[in-house]
Amino acid sequence: MIDAHIHADTRPYEDFEMMAVAGVDTAVSCAHDPMRMSTSEVVLDHIHRIMENDTKRAAKNGLKLYSAVGVHPRSISSDYEIVLDKLPELLENKNVVAIGEIGLENGTKQEKEVFIKQLKIAQDLNIKVIVHTPRTNKKEITELTATIIEDNIDTSLVLLDHVDKFIIKRVLDFNGILGLTVQPQKMTVDEAVQMMEEYGYDKFVLDSDMSSSPSDPLSVPKTVHKLRLSGVDPKNIKKVSYSNAADFYKI
Repeated sequence: MIDAHIHADTRPYEDFEMMAVAGVDTAVSCAHDPMRMSTSEVVLDHIHRIMENDTKRAAKNGLKLYSAVGVHPRSISSDYEIVLDKLPELLENKNVVAIGEIGLENGTKQEKEVFIKQLKIAQDLNIKVIVHTPRTNKKEITELTATIIEDNIDTSLVLLDHVDKFIIKRVLDFNGILGLTVQPQKMTVDEAVQMMEEYGYDKFVLDSDMSSSPSDPLSVPKTVHKLRLSGVDPKNIKKVSYSNAADFYKI
């Protein structure tokens, strides 16, 4: 199994062992906002921790950890351009599979500027992006997010994450991939299963988004277990728990 979106830097060593024992052998750890990102140095230190320290911690427990790097909408420093200038170099690392997670939180002018600049970098370099959708004003902000994506990048390069029943119809036609985040306060296992039963299995990947927020490192295995109990075709289970993410990230 692949957990398509986590934040390894916020999790204890033991979580990686738990995931590996439950059958998750691969995960993608994204840049986010674990602390106040007052300067570009803080952002870059955060990114290097994901790429280096957390990769080693996960590997010691049998979990292959890939990285996504970028400027999260909640961690935009005043000198964020320095981070963007370094992105092409960071993306050369064989362990980095995407720019992310990026997107909009409140839809401010600065958020939109930073988001668009990162999408254009991804388009120019033909690299994948992981795009955040917020908890608050989700439908409104997702509409703006989707429009910006459509105007600035080939949607086949995009994993739009934290998709739920309120935004699914707006983004279902994207050529990219949609993330179902099975996490307390976001989506339950039953809600994820229902979403896949209604909209199919070709467009979705599963992730826990485990972070400093309430999280469950086993949410992907638990969802797979529920799919099996529900009699879902094993080929479809493999798509959402492994193949779709592997094909998208090329891992």
